[in-house]
Amino acid sequence: MHDQAASLRRQLEISKDPRQTRTIAVVSGKGGVGKSNVALNFSLELLSQDKKVLLMDLDVGMGNIDILLGLHSEKTIVDMFTDRLSVHDIIETGPRGLAYIAAGSGLTDLFLMDEEKRDYFYQQYDELVKLYDYIIFDMGAGATNDSLSMILASDECIVVTTPEPTSITDAYGMIKHILNRQGNMPISVIMNRSASAKSGNQALDRFQRVVAQFLNVEIKKLGILPDDKIVPTAVIRQIPYVLLNNKAAVSKAINVIVRNYTLYGTESQQQKSTSFVKKLKQFMMER
Repeated sequence: MHDQAASLRRQLEISKDPRQTRTIAVVSGKGGVGKSNVALNFSLELLSQDKKVLLMDLDVGMGNIDILLGLHSEKTIVDMFTDRLSVHDIIETGPRGLAYIAAGSGLTDLFLMDEEKRDYFYQQYDELVKLYDYIIFDMGAGATNDSLSMILASDECIVVTTPEPTSITDAYGMIKHILNRQGNMPISVIMNRSASAKSGNQALDRFQRVVAQFLNVEIKKLGILPDDKIVPTAVIRQIPYVLLNNKAAVSKAINVIVRNYTLYGTESQQQKSTSFVKKLKQFMMER
C-alpha cells in the first residue's frame, strides 16, 4: 500500500496534465431513494467513458459503497485523520479500476473537524486534483449545517429523487436549502425508480417546472432510471447492476445518462472551476 502511495505521489509531482477535476456532490432529500446506488453506477459508467474517477463515501453513519461492491475496505477516511495517513493510503480499488474511499464508522467527526484536521484535509484533497477527472461525493441524505459546506464547495450537485410525493417534496426542500446559501449552484436531477419512461419523464418535467416557478432556478434534467427488478438483486449479490447485467433496462438508462452528461456537459463544466478547497474554506468560515 505504501509503495502504491509513493508511486501515486511521484505521478503527481511529474504530472503536467492540465486536467481540471470536477467535484460532484450526489445528494437526496430523504433516505431510501437509491442515491448511493446511483452514485456508484454513475461512477462506473464514467470509467467506461475513459474518465478517471474517485468516489468518496461521505454518507454520515450509513456509508455503504464498499457493501454495495461486496468489498472490505482496509482503511477509511476516518483512519486518515486518526492515524495521520496520506489520502493515497486510504484509496481502495474496485471493479473497472474504480478508486473509492470508504466512510468507516464515526464519520460524523469529518464534519466537525477542528482547524488542524481541516488544514490536513485541505492538504490531502489538493493532492488528488491532478489525478482524477471527477471526484464524486456520495453525501448523506438531507444536509446538516456541517455537511452542507462540502456540498456548496462542489462544482455541481446531482439530486436523486423518486416520483413518490414525499421524495419529491424532500428533494425540493433540499434544493431550496442549497440555493438559499448559494443561488448559482448548478443542480441536476435524476428521477430514480420510475414505473415507466412516460411517467418518469412527466414527474421530472413537473419537478423542473415547480423549481423554476417557486425558486426561480432552471435545474438540469439528467434523466430517469426505471424501477428495475435487477437493482435489489444486484444489492443482494453485492454487484453493481451495470456489471451484473449491462443489458438490463436500468443499466442501459444510466449508460445513456452518463454518455449525455459527458457529451453535452453542464453549464458548470463549461465554466472555469474555482478550487474546491478555496470554496470549502470560505463556507467553513461562514458557518
